[in-house]
Amino acid sequence: MSESLPQDPGAQSSSSQNAGLAPPADVTGGAVPGGALSTEPRLRLWPAELIVVLQWSFIFLAQIFAAGTKVQFYAMFMGPMVGGALFVLWWLFASRLPWKQRWLGLAAAGTGAGAALLLGDPSVAGMPMVVFGLPRITLAIAVWLLVSSTLRWPVRRAGLAVTLILGWGYFTLVRLDGVDGSINPSMVYRWIPTSEAKFLAESAKKKPASPVIQEETAEQIKLEPGDWPGFRGPDRDSRLAGVRLAVDWDKNPPRQIWRHRVGPGWSSFAVVGNRLYTQEQLGEDEAVICYDASSGGELWTHRDNVRFSETMAGPGPRATPTFHEGRIYALGAKGALNCLDAVTGKAIWTRDIAADSQAKTPVWGFAASPLVASGVVSVFAGGPNDKAVLGYSADTGEPKWSSGTGGHSYCSTQLSQLGGVDQVLVSTDQGMTGFDPVGGQVLWNFAWPLDGGMSRVVQPAVVGSSELLIGTGFGTGTRRVAVTCEGDKWTTRDVWPEPSRAIRPYYNDLVIHKGHIYGFDNNFFTCVSVEDGKAKWKARGYGNGQVLLIVDQDLLLILSETGEVALVEAQPGGHHERGRFQAIEGKTWNHPVFAHGKLFVRNGEEAACYEVPEEKNESVTMKGKDEG
Repeated sequence: MSESLPQDPGAQSSSSQNAGLAPPADVTGGAVPGGALSTEPRLRLWPAELIVVLQWSFIFLAQIFAAGTKVQFYAMFMGPMVGGALFVLWWLFASRLPWKQRWLGLAAAGTGAGAALLLGDPSVAGMPMVVFGLPRITLAIAVWLLVSSTLRWPVRRAGLAVTLILGWGYFTLVRLDGVDGSINPSMVYRWIPTSEAKFLAESAKKKPASPVIQEETAEQIKLEPGDWPGFRGPDRDSRLAGVRLAVDWDKNPPRQIWRHRVGPGWSSFAVVGNRLYTQEQLGEDEAVICYDASSGGELWTHRDNVRFSETMAGPGPRATPTFHEGRIYALGAKGALNCLDAVTGKAIWTRDIAADSQAKTPVWGFAASPLVASGVVSVFAGGPNDKAVLGYSADTGEPKWSSGTGGHSYCSTQLSQLGGVDQVLVSTDQGMTGFDPVGGQVLWNFAWPLDGGMSRVVQPAVVGSSELLIGTGFGTGTRRVAVTCEGDKWTTRDVWPEPSRAIRPYYNDLVIHKGHIYGFDNNFFTCVSVEDGKAKWKARGYGNGQVLLIVDQDLLLILSETGEVALVEAQPGGHHERGRFQAIEGKTWNHPVFAHGKLFVRNGEEAACYEVPEEKNESVTMKGKDEG
């Protein structure tokens, strides 16, 4: 018998290799030096890659093919949370890493997220970090693990820690300056001053303005032809008649008269004579301001110690002041309804519509521009127990009536005539309602309830003498409604067999001209037939802007979301743009105003006035003019 000798481990390893067996692998799949057996299994990465690809595909495809719909909304908010939860499940139960590594990794990610929430700017901390941060963090982790697949696990683990530090650390350095109409975030470094901070700093350096000597009295300021007394004009329909503009802006462009910073807010302008009225946020004060329309100089400011702000749209009041018989009526974002002397800005009376209606301040703030009709000031409040709309005495501010249902709306009350009867209209989450202007009695109601606390924003649009359009965003569509009265009984019915999906306006008001609707379908500008609700054409290039109709010339003046002004032909044959120029900078959701030969535009950062040349030869027929 031969003696048994101990075997050489190296010889055994060499023998195994000579037999064609692969060397042992560590968790990365790389060979272990010396060929030692590894107790760590191979990292299973493909589920994480699949989760990240599906998550980003869901977000991008929803933005491209379902912009402005519930699908995009849920994709933006639910996609990151569901994707993040699946990513954590993969890491814990499908990554094949040792449990110690899994718990350490999860702890590191959680610590980073907690630190970012604690140290980050308030505008980012919370839901914005989940919505905008979580998808980017999971993407960064998956990319790092993929590109480092040939490295040893200690190196990959260190790189993973660096990825988490840099990823979550970035969100401690930035703030969210709101989103645009397509819900794209604006991230800037937090040490860069906001436009509001720049405005306040510039205002603090200015010398106090000399008191303006007012020669007029409130009784002497009266509406004249060409004035623009409130939100979207005299009839709240953004129609401008009796004006013809020179359309060759290449040769004869609009001339800037003045331009300056303003406090944040989404108010438009009311123009009476040479006075310009709007609302702004001035630090901790909400302000109604009167400017000189010719110079942009401040004439007076009324302040209330109120500040409203929210992450998506930012700070400031939302509603446009209304001029009526020498007075200015203005509603603040938290519900302060002011009646002011139009000459001096002195307060005549004030009401709190939140207290009067028991309504909570809406997510985006109170946004109803006051309406004065038959001696009554009406505003939407959204209160319970038939206090959706409130009516006050225009003279004294005493409550006159409260009426209607609907808890969510950013619409303004609107005086229209249907069937020869004056009535106050408003759209809410429950549908559309017509009220008697004097007593507030509900004349009729068209039920079209929305789910999930959704709101309506666009104004009702009158078609002919007895029909209305009610538009709804988030992909819902627009309905054409006939309102008729027999004796004292009002009835409503749908004219189109189903809602038109060709135009689904969210907060972009539309205009009607010669049998066609012109407005925004999400971020497309579109022309739709009133007859059947079908689209004639669509065009990009204006974001989520606002439109004004120049009736006599079949022209549309569009103020884009980025502050550009464009002239577009109002004709169904196709999209034809006649001119364009950059009027102001920054996100622009405010309605444009044209009065006395001047175009007034503003957003939450600046305001400007442009002199627009008039057409010299009124006999010229525009190319492509709609003959219908």
